[in-house]
Amino acid sequence: MTNKADRPSHDDSGDPPGGEPGREHDDAVAAASSKAIVPSEADPVDPADQEVAELVGKLAEPGDMGGAERRRLFGRLTASLVAGARKAGASGAGRGRWLADVYMAVAPRVPIRDLVTLQEHHYGLSGEALADDLVRTAAKATMAVGAVGGALAAAEFAAPPLLLSAPAQLVAETLVVAAIETKLIAELHEAYGVQVQGTGGQRAMAFAVAWSKQRGVDPLTPSSVTLALGAAAKTALRNRLMRTLGRHLTTLGPFLTGAVAGGALNRMATRRLATAVRVDLRRHRALPPGAGP
Repeated sequence: MTNKADRPSHDDSGDPPGGEPGREHDDAVAAASSKAIVPSEADPVDPADQEVAELVGKLAEPGDMGGAERRRLFGRLTASLVAGARKAGASGAGRGRWLADVYMAVAPRVPIRDLVTLQEHHYGLSGEALADDLVRTAAKATMAVGAVGGALAAAEFAAPPLLLSAPAQLVAETLVVAAIETKLIAELHEAYGVQVQGTGGQRAMAFAVAWSKQRGVDPLTPSSVTLALGAAAKTALRNRLMRTLGRHLTTLGPFLTGAVAGGALNRMATRRLATAVRVDLRRHRALPPGAGP
């Protein structure tokens, strides 16, 4: 464990001095998968979807990642998504259903850290302080993803023959942002001690649906997990993904405008989501077991 005096500090935009806790252990992040809550019973998926899930998982991991590596992974993810969409014949309205199906295959495979692991990675913080740090880290991650996705889309915007490939890059950004924010929701539940029942796969889908509704999971509703697998929940997830994709489409523009806009929009959206979820979790935590809202 790093001593308080030796740990690095940061805010959302960089790493200035100031002693504020926030930077995660670089070596601890590498070991996250060994202590994460990973659903082992997830259904088998198509190899192409498995590759997408692995790439999204890498891009959604906390910790610092070099710009070159992030761009390389985004390039691979974009290529996989293009191949998958062509194979599925996804276009127009069907693209929304395909995108939701892809994310439903991805969500159960994004590692979620339990409370003990979160505290190890965040210098022993707990409660509101831990939640604050989780939000800072997630906002920084979605900002970085938006900057890369926006920059790639802007590059395509500047090259008319390749313009049609730009949406695929924004689909990749949409999936990664959804994974980061769903991971944030799940880990905020850990930080606040609000337990969601069910198997690993059921809990993963419950958090994905919570992301689609931009709210916390209500643990006092027995049907909350089973409803997460229903048709209405899948429709809500599809609609949220398409709205997020629509937001990312607004970052199409020449030069660096896409990168700046993409990063800023993602950062604000992640913070807004976290605020709404934390309000729900504070209310649920304050209720005694079995009490109604």
